[in-house]
Amino acid sequence: MSLAVQFHDLHPSPASTSLRDEILTGFRADQKFASPKFFYDQRGSELFDQICEQPEYYPTRTEEAILAEAADDIAEIAGHEATLIELGSGASRKVRLLLEAMRPSSYLGIDISRDFLLDSTRRLAADYPWLEVHAACADFCCNMALPDGLCCERPVGFFPGSSIGNFDPQAAEDFLRGLHSLLPTGSGLLVGVDLVKDKPTLEAAYNDAAGVTAAFNLNLLERLRHELHAKIDPANFVHHAFFNEAHSRIEMHLVSQLPQVVTIEGERFSFLEGETIHTENSYKYTLEGFQALAGRAGFEALSSWTDANSLFSVHYLTRA
Repeated sequence: MSLAVQFHDLHPSPASTSLRDEILTGFRADQKFASPKFFYDQRGSELFDQICEQPEYYPTRTEEAILAEAADDIAEIAGHEATLIELGSGASRKVRLLLEAMRPSSYLGIDISRDFLLDSTRRLAADYPWLEVHAACADFCCNMALPDGLCCERPVGFFPGSSIGNFDPQAAEDFLRGLHSLLPTGSGLLVGVDLVKDKPTLEAAYNDAAGVTAAFNLNLLERLRHELHAKIDPANFVHHAFFNEAHSRIEMHLVSQLPQVVTIEGERFSFLEGETIHTENSYKYTLEGFQALAGRAGFEALSSWTDANSLFSVHYLTRA
């Protein structure tokens, strides 16, 4: 089989247009905000890979250990020769823990960062020459259809990394409902979900001593400078992450260190000292809480796996 990756560009509009429109909307709000999906340009994707290597950041290594141990069980539930569809594929590292056990007929990686997506799927195609590899550049937060030419008789969605936690609970339910509409009856959905735990462990994970998460957060401002020619100085902001217990979520912010005015696309935005740009939420769930949410979206929980310390969970859902 050819090692070429079959590429599908599913962006409904240029990425820069989406970035401009959504950033302007966010900066006009009383609480300025930016979507975490805009972290993932080439540099941001590279920084996130470094975050995953930090000793404080338990989610990646814990989820990988769960997937490695549960791979045969997952393959038995999903069946062989499925089409494996990874949402937010990034470096396509975790999916490698499933490929040999599942032996899917084809793989589709979907990610918003085009260059990073192509690099990672080409490596995947080279390492698994028996696998038909597809790549789709898309914002999977928006409504989309699966690309033409992809065999999807028995699709299994894969949404690792607790990315579901970046949505508020109602938006997470709506997102899952959208996947319910996208996937045919009987399809599987494998989802990684971070669990509620003690505040020090949570806050350390998003405030690593090496400062990689801080650089990742601040890189958003660098992206605005480079892609939108924004007049904004990242040195005037600092990273701040904390656990909001009332909402069961980590919040990430960029905090203005002084009164300042920034300009984006000719529009001026004033910041007070201490004012923030809210860049990310990461909601934490109980097993029962997430399964109830998935149930409201039309999925049935077939099985779940956790680590010995109940830090993280992986759920296999089926489209009811």
